[in-house]
Amino acid sequence: MQKKLTISIDADVYDGLRERIGPRRISRFLNDLARPHVTPKGLEAGYADMAAEEAREAEALDWSEGLIGDVADEPR
Repeated sequence: MQKKLTISIDADVYDGLRERIGPRRISRFLNDLARPHVTPKGLEAGYADMAAEEAREAEALDWSEGLIGDVADEPR
């Protein structure tokens, strides 16, 4: 189900959207842009996609494990 929404944006932003996205595609562009930030399914799908990237996950694990050494050297 779709809902109609009226928003206000600066004229230069509107002109840029019309030029780059196209006059009949702005609504879909903004919807797709906002979806991962406001819907739980969008967030879950994003996290699932990130977890599926094994090289990225390995790099993140190496980075986070490297932080443990930094914390151990700090005075208490």
